Amino acid sequence: MNIPENYIPIIIQFIVGSGFVLLSIIGTHFLGPSRRKSAVKKNESFECGVEVEGNARTPFSVKYFLTAVLFVLFDVEIVFFYPYAVNIREFGVAGFFAVFMFIAVFFIAFLYVWKRGALDWDR
Repeated sequence: MNIPENYIPIIIQFIVGSGFVLLSIIGTHFLGPSRRKSAVKKNESFECGVEVEGNARTPFSVKYFLTAVLFVLFDVEIVFFYPYAVNIREFGVAGFFAVFMFIAVFFIAFLYVWKRGALDWDR
């Protein structure tokens, strides 16, 4: 079998990673606690030994998650500006217009989100 020398570290890493996964699965099976199925209350929520109070299905506002997703979206936009800022002279006028279009698309998305009231916490 003829394996190029460049692939040997990748194969070793794959073997070590697979061995770790198999060892973890087998080890947790033998070292983990064994319980009888009748003793486990499967339909009750588990809160780390704390007695359950109330219902976990209480309604909540999705504004927090929407704001988090929008933050990630606009934060990723900032990440794409870094290569442009580093190579601003090499890109020239064509690069300027490409980044301008990129900003325009995100600005239109921001206006849409703002118009829809996603950033208004009082609603």
